Amino acid sequence: MLNFTPDMDIHPEVKAFFDADTNTISYVVKDPSSPACAVIDSVIDIDMAAGRITQVHADEIIAYIRAQGLTLEWIIETHVHADHLSAAPYLQEQLGGKTGISRQIMVVQDTFGKVFNEGTDFQRDGSQFDALFDEGDTYQIGGMTAHVMATPGHTPACMTHIIGDAAFVGDTLFMPDGGSARADFPGGDAGILYDSIQRLLTLPDAMRLFMCHDYGPGGRDIAWETTVADERENNIHVGGGTTREDFVRMRTKRDATLNMPKLIIPSLQVNMRAGHIPTDAEGDPTLKVPLNKL
Repeated sequence: MLNFTPDMDIHPEVKAFFDADTNTISYVVKDPSSPACAVIDSVIDIDMAAGRITQVHADEIIAYIRAQGLTLEWIIETHVHADHLSAAPYLQEQLGGKTGISRQIMVVQDTFGKVFNEGTDFQRDGSQFDALFDEGDTYQIGGMTAHVMATPGHTPACMTHIIGDAAFVGDTLFMPDGGSARADFPGGDAGILYDSIQRLLTLPDAMRLFMCHDYGPGGRDIAWETTVADERENNIHVGGGTTREDFVRMRTKRDATLNMPKLIIPSLQVNMRAGHIPTDAEGDPTLKVPLNKL
């Protein structure tokens, strides 16, 4: 059940930015009554073969915010992404704003701190972020109140951010013909994911849902916006009254066939640090490749 009533009379202005390399959608979410905005699930570019970081995607977002005369108040991560690197530090350096993520980031940091043998210098208390959110917390984007809903299952730190009539679901759901995200990463759980999706489907029918990823199933054009009613009726994994048992069976079988995301190793190291790239003993940006750990 929800612990608040969504204000469906508030209609945040949403601008989407699609990154074709990672099939990620980032969002600028603007308060319709002020210049205040937030960025949700930003992307910075990495060329793994060359070991090179660039900011092409993030610069598009920065240019848009500046051209519109907006004020960036929040840089939100819906979870610790395993398929792209966050641009949060770069955005913050250029535009200001505060970073925020689920308090369960500490669980993720503890899990992957061990995988990457980070040692005691790596803080596992979420202190790399400006704000850690718990279920039911709120924050302001200008005059809009954003509500935070815990939606774990894909990862322990997944959260949905509900702002007026718009909800940003991260990887908890895909478009109706895409179904749902995998639940086999460390800390993931298919049953918990099902429960989280069912909570999302109690939101008002007309609530706009914004995806973090889309892969254009069947060759259709990339899409990222749907509604609760559409998901409840038509989602291929949970729509039409799919039971928890059936979902867990399907999700477990499907996950066993999936390869690891191609950017999981750099993404986890960077994103559990709020987008900051780890450094070696000499202070040079360096990534590790743990063998046989994932």
